[in-house]
Amino acid sequence: MPLNSVNTNVGAMVALQSLNRTSDELAATQKRISTGYRVADARDDGAAFAVAERIRGDMAATNSANQQLGGVKGLLDVTQTALQNVSTTLNKLKEIVVKLADGTITDEQRTQYQAQAKQLTNNIRTFIEDASYNGLNILDDASATAVKVITNGSGKYYSFSSYSALTQIYDQVSTVDGWDQASASAALTAAGAVGTAITRTLTQLNNFGSYANYVDSQITYNKAILDAQESGLGALIDADMAKESARLQALQIRQQLGTQALGIANQAPQSLLSLFRS
Repeated sequence: MPLNSVNTNVGAMVALQSLNRTSDELAATQKRISTGYRVADARDDGAAFAVAERIRGDMAATNSANQQLGGVKGLLDVTQTALQNVSTTLNKLKEIVVKLADGTITDEQRTQYQAQAKQLTNNIRTFIEDASYNGLNILDDASATAVKVITNGSGKYYSFSSYSALTQIYDQVSTVDGWDQASASAALTAAGAVGTAITRTLTQLNNFGSYANYVDSQITYNKAILDAQESGLGALIDADMAKESARLQALQIRQQLGTQALGIANQAPQSLLSLFRS
């Protein structure tokens, strides 16, 4: 191929190829800067994008599980609050039952104490029946069924039992307005009605407290996992903005120089005209 040809301009071809490569690199750099990602889609890096999508799915599942755990936390908090009120009321009831167990009180006083005691037991029933959260009451469950709580994005469960507090606690003291001196005295023993109701309430406070602690710990753990996943995802696909900024400036200069070089190369055949001037 002749060096001096008007049909084939090798210099322009080389300059154009270089300019095209620079334009492609500039477009890729601008994409990274505009999206903030080194790998924004499968065209950038198919393998890295596939890994990133899997991690995003895991993060979404873990976040969803944590949202559900937040609901369970609310349910357990309501349950513990109700049990705490039941416990406080039982202590007040015990004070009155002590008076009912006294053989020196008058019939009128007994009637008054029985009425006070009955009001307290009504309060206990109300606390139990009102311990609902999002339409669910695990303190007033006659079947004492198992509650399955999803704990993470992998579908693992944590199970605990609901409780029939009306039967196990309220029914123990529901007839207090009819207790005479002997019944009241018997109710105060460790195995008596009041003693049993208090023991069962404290036991469930401990149980539901343990359930709540587990849920709190799992929520904290899931958040730590999400932070680690997000950090790993960033290391995999995020763009180094400082590096991309420097690269953008360099490519813009290369593009300008490439444009100039192409212009010079395109002018080269013009010099051949001088050979044909007379």
